[in-house]
Amino acid sequence: MEKTNSQLLCEARTRHARLAALPEQVRPKTPEEAYRCQDVLVQQLLAHYGGVGIGYKIACTNVTAQRQLHVDGPFHGRMMSAFCFDSPARIAADQFFMRVVEAEFAFLMARDLPPAPAARTNEEVAAAVEGVLPGIEIVDSRFDDWTTIGAMSLIADNACHAAWVKGSLERDLRGLDLAAQTVRLTVNGNFLREGSGSAVLGHPLNALTWLANQLSSQGEGLKAGQYVTTGVTMEVYM
Repeated sequence: MEKTNSQLLCEARTRHARLAALPEQVRPKTPEEAYRCQDVLVQQLLAHYGGVGIGYKIACTNVTAQRQLHVDGPFHGRMMSAFCFDSPARIAADQFFMRVVEAEFAFLMARDLPPAPAARTNEEVAAAVEGVLPGIEIVDSRFDDWTTIGAMSLIADNACHAAWVKGSLERDLRGLDLAAQTVRLTVNGNFLREGSGSAVLGHPLNALTWLANQLSSQGEGLKAGQYVTTGVTMEVYM
């Protein structure tokens, strides 16, 4: 019996065996097909690892990442409690195929943003936010060459999400200019590179608003208590 696209992706992760590509006959061709695959994949991962969904990650909000992955805009995936860690965290590297670490801004939602008939504004979305927090996303792909596999397969593969480490929540957003906020990435105490919130669609809140409207177009919404990590704040080297 032929396996579905979500089964193949789930087995690639749980058995730690990479895929060259999804077979042509089950490869998603449209965003709708890709997100349906992602939905089923996430349910299978939750059944395997336990836990619950805790929110969303947004991929390719940085133009450098878009160019490197050959996509023309952002897409999103789901985050799960089994792969969420409080900072400081020590995570076994051998559970991932790659070691791509991204320094990001994330938001915690204070209230629901259900599907809406018109596009939401930044102000409307910001009013539903509990606070902002720093985070590190661990990006991984179940494909041999994730830079050329294409947007539909990347979406199906839960938008390349592997794990997330979250920092402390800052509830008072007044006076915080996240676009101008400098982000420094160090490895073992050594400075690696620097960026800012402006790399994330001009401002991390722009990314959150994009997600709220994208979900709304799919008949879904953000919910109170969910986290959303908004994308890498500096140039990515793959």
